[in-house]
Amino acid sequence: MDKIQLQCPETKLMGIKVRTHYQNELNPLTSKIAQTIQKYWQENISDQIVGRINPGRMFAVYTEYESDHTGGYTYFLGEEVSSVESIPTGLSVLTLPEGNYTRFTTQAAPLPHVIMDAWYNIWQMTGEEMGGERRFHSDFEIYDERAQNPLAAVVDIYIGLQ
Repeated sequence: MDKIQLQCPETKLMGIKVRTHYQNELNPLTSKIAQTIQKYWQENISDQIVGRINPGRMFAVYTEYESDHTGGYTYFLGEEVSSVESIPTGLSVLTLPEGNYTRFTTQAAPLPHVIMDAWYNIWQMTGEEMGGERRFHSDFEIYDERAQNPLAAVVDIYIGLQ
């Protein structure tokens, strides 16, 4: 994976969310993330989002951490919006805070394995290898035109740093 450190501005998102736990996500039968992704596509959530800035550029956010990546957290799936004044029923808003992040860019590989492998590698990194200590506030993935081919997807993963 390629990596770069950068400063990200505050970003407003609209979409859907679910509360889950690391242990739930290890088993396909209890994975709430998989159910949330399925709902996002089946119910055309992106078409319900008001004020989309970059239609088709999806954010998958891990936030509201209970502790670290082995505990509970909120998973949010949505898109960047220009305003959060009008929120359709059933949708939620989330603001990614301004801050320091390390962005990892995966090599092209099949979904979901490219994401699982990337996160496994990130979890093994020391703070020095990561470019700083993780903040465990908000980490996110961006799926854009490079992720359109599920057999050769490229995804950016942003890890929030202290």
